[in-house]
Amino acid sequence: MKNTIAERIFDFFKNYPPFNVLLNDQLVTISENVKVIYLSKDDYVFNQKEKINTCFYVVKEGAIGLYSENENILTDKCGEGNIFGLRAVMRKDKYKLTAKAIEESILYSIPSNYFDEIIAENIEASKFLLSNYVSNTPHSSFSKPKNIFNNNQGNFDNTPNFTDVQSIRFSKNSVTCNPDIEIQEAAKIMTTKKVGSIIVAKNNKPLGIITDKDLRTKVATGFFSIEDRVTQIMSSPIITYPENITVAEAQIAMLQNKITHLCITKDGTAGSEIAGVLSEHDVLLVYGSSPSVLFKEIKRAKNTEALKQINIKTQQLIKGYINQKIPINTIIKIVSKITDAISQKIIEFSVLEMEQQPPVSFSWLALGSQGRKEQLLLTDQDNALVFEDVSQEKLDDTTNYFLELATKINQKINQVGYEYCPADMMAKNPKWCLPISKWKNQFNNWITHPDEDKIMLSCIFFDFELIYGDKELGNQLSESVFKSIDSYEIFLNFLALNALKNPPPLGFFRQFLVEDTGEHEEQFDVKARALMPLVDAARLLVLSNNIKGENSTISRYKKLAELEPQNKDLYNSCIESFKTLLHFRTQQGLKHNNSGRYINLEEINKADRIKLKSTFRPIKEIQTLIKVRFQLSQMM
Repeated sequence: MKNTIAERIFDFFKNYPPFNVLLNDQLVTISENVKVIYLSKDDYVFNQKEKINTCFYVVKEGAIGLYSENENILTDKCGEGNIFGLRAVMRKDKYKLTAKAIEESILYSIPSNYFDEIIAENIEASKFLLSNYVSNTPHSSFSKPKNIFNNNQGNFDNTPNFTDVQSIRFSKNSVTCNPDIEIQEAAKIMTTKKVGSIIVAKNNKPLGIITDKDLRTKVATGFFSIEDRVTQIMSSPIITYPENITVAEAQIAMLQNKITHLCITKDGTAGSEIAGVLSEHDVLLVYGSSPSVLFKEIKRAKNTEALKQINIKTQQLIKGYINQKIPINTIIKIVSKITDAISQKIIEFSVLEMEQQPPVSFSWLALGSQGRKEQLLLTDQDNALVFEDVSQEKLDDTTNYFLELATKINQKINQVGYEYCPADMMAKNPKWCLPISKWKNQFNNWITHPDEDKIMLSCIFFDFELIYGDKELGNQLSESVFKSIDSYEIFLNFLALNALKNPPPLGFFRQFLVEDTGEHEEQFDVKARALMPLVDAARLLVLSNNIKGENSTISRYKKLAELEPQNKDLYNSCIESFKTLLHFRTQQGLKHNNSGRYINLEEINKADRIKLKSTFRPIKEIQTLIKVRFQLSQMM
């Protein structure tokens, strides 16, 4: 490639999806045919309802705003590497949005024929488009943490978009008619049944489809008579898909074929029996509470009340995923990203409310289940704040500033739905709002002078994740933990004893061990008796193996399985048990609108009881391994 401009375009594209998965020759071809467009602020790329250009666009520099309703509503903002104008190319229709430069920008314009010839034909590129651009959302990925505490500040652009690849519900009560009837009769059937489409079928196998649009454009215009046969205006051959069609597949099929309804058949072909019909409205209902939509709402939120409503929608999203039997690990990843994004927005709000900017760099840390990325329900909040060291004369003023900031943040987190921690383990507490040197000293003290309280604090604070702020402060805390453990390895034995404090939750006659007094008498404490033993064991074992880069319980067991193949089966069974228990807790929490911690066993059927009991065996086995490995017989 001798063209210097094309070479620069090539080097840019190879860093962004879907171009980064194209073959070298394919990317060269596209790069050599790109047109470079320079825009001043407020220059238009295209206007709503305008006939489409024969190209789509990639932002090289600057920012492009996408507007609806006569530019009154900014629906999206495209930055470096983002694609826009692609949906119109796929529809081969007019633009539904207006694109205008928000600032001085440089665009790469790609002829639309390369979408069909190269990009759509590349399997990996197509997967990307299906899972991202079909829903008009930026590319995303779950970033892997770089140390034990996962000190990676979240990013609103890293939005998991599981919605696109999940199966979609469709109407199984499709309305059909015989191919010999008149259009007027079909229209009467549609009116009576209150539907927007009717499938023309023979022997329950689809021949074509008629929609409200067909009646408007073909009959009401006078091109066909109401006495003509339905076969004269039906769309045929009919577009059919199998029952497990995903949201992304449905939307791209509608865009590419310029249709609003899909016929669902038993095996996905027109030669099999009709299973139902899927409308564009069904797709829109899914996206109304999708992760993609929620992330965009978080970005645009102007106050805490808006974030509270998003939190409520997130709980509805979880409920939907549970009902659809989506894997719990996938739900955790999605909800953790949403929760972190809400926290980041709250911190941004709170910093703006302060009379001055932070005097030094700081980090906001999530602790406990949020720190492990395992918080699904609206439990109480656990957090801390660490700030850069300052001179002694500035310490009081700096501390007071961050305590005031932390109080604002904690109040807002409470307002969006998370209760205050009963033990006051929150950043507004002066004990948990400290400079980095004091945090290091505190962690070192817990490790080198352990007692029951310090072990308890270690179990909470060692599972932290950086939500906002200076990444390096979090890295320093992480390193200080391992350094202190190396100097006082017996701490791990104390941590091991703590991991055994809750034995397997079955009595002598294999009966559930339930609470025998208090408010939750005769209820099963799924958190303390089942989940936490698995959490504590995983934390202990990754610390003892000096494993950095894993923070969640599931990822910790996966790493342990890699390092100790002789115990792989045990660690995998711990993962499955943890998933099952978390699923039970989430179900109960959603059902009773609480944390789901206490389960009324009377409400669980026999099959679920057996399934729940099966999770206890790995607890016993992992605790046995700990007892032997850390030689605890002499200490118990």
